[in-house]
Amino acid sequence: MLTLVVGGFLGSGKTTTIINMGKYLVDKGHKVAIIVNEIGEIGIDGDIISKFGFDTKEITNGCICCSLKMGLRSTVITLYNSYNPDVLIIEPTGIAFPNVIKREIELMDLGEGAEIAPLVTLIDGSRFKHLLKEMRHFSTRQIEDADILAINKIDLMDKIQISIVEESVQQLNRKAKIIRISANNSDEKFYSFMDMILPDELLNRSLDVKVQETKPKEMGKTSIAPANGISLVSKNDMELIRNEQETESSIDASGVATYAAEYKIKDRTDIDRAKLIAKELMTNIKAEVMEHSPEFIGHIKMFLNSDTDTVKMNVTAYFEDPQLELIETGKNEILKLKILSAISKMEKKELVKIVDTFATDVFKRYGIEIEQLEAHHEHNP
Repeated sequence: MLTLVVGGFLGSGKTTTIINMGKYLVDKGHKVAIIVNEIGEIGIDGDIISKFGFDTKEITNGCICCSLKMGLRSTVITLYNSYNPDVLIIEPTGIAFPNVIKREIELMDLGEGAEIAPLVTLIDGSRFKHLLKEMRHFSTRQIEDADILAINKIDLMDKIQISIVEESVQQLNRKAKIIRISANNSDEKFYSFMDMILPDELLNRSLDVKVQETKPKEMGKTSIAPANGISLVSKNDMELIRNEQETESSIDASGVATYAAEYKIKDRTDIDRAKLIAKELMTNIKAEVMEHSPEFIGHIKMFLNSDTDTVKMNVTAYFEDPQLELIETGKNEILKLKILSAISKMEKKELVKIVDTFATDVFKRYGIEIEQLEAHHEHNP
């Protein structure tokens, strides 16, 4: 099994990149497993992944007071025994230090067939100067620890800007390989990126050893692999227990306040009305957040179900306009609103107040009743 850790700050494009990685590897005939750890107690990105036709579970129900460090060994071993993937991709939360995860994998000594791919860190090139301004220490450490640095979102940058970011990144980490990509496009740049991080000789070497191994299966185990060859493994499903102390240090370094919330919508809502509500809600939240953190960097994203299909709203910095995307989910029996917010240089209590107040007020203005749902999560000692 070949393990790949893909890190990067909030909103850098990790989930989109990992989806494309998974599709690329499956098309080449490899079995792929993906472990995703998201901030907040409410699952968010399962909806994004489902959009691409993957069989998914709710995979983002971890919380920021936990880390992928402790319990990762049992998680990976359980996954190895139940599915035995060719490639395991791990996406730590955007406010973790990915090298900690890679180091833990290296210490596991999983056997002759287990290899570790170079540590990849995605950099949102369009926000690079703002990221350094808001949280230089944290973002610099993520860059310095990487083996491969992928400057993402080059489709949003001009050529001069790309060159400046590339030179700056190389100065921060002279040992790393640097490549330019746009995670939204599976083009030649993306294929070059895949060849750099997972060259055929590395994949084949790992697979050759795997073929020679005979691994006893645990009695009563069933495969967790969906038909398309990609398994998305949740923290709860794989009993992922994370270390509080390590993550607290990364949170302290990031200076990011986070809050995730989920609401049940008690009235039916058509897609056009859902779009209006989502736009108004995101606009209000962003404007109020900027009153507290005028040059915020982070991520605010929401999913709002309508009777048919789902509206996604997304913004990652103060200077961006919120982006709306329609996810074709079909008929939704239960209507929900999910919001995840992670904002630099802001107090959490203020962020909680903003999100909860506007969620209630905006829906009330449209004559729709909502109910906040409690997150089901327990902290293990």
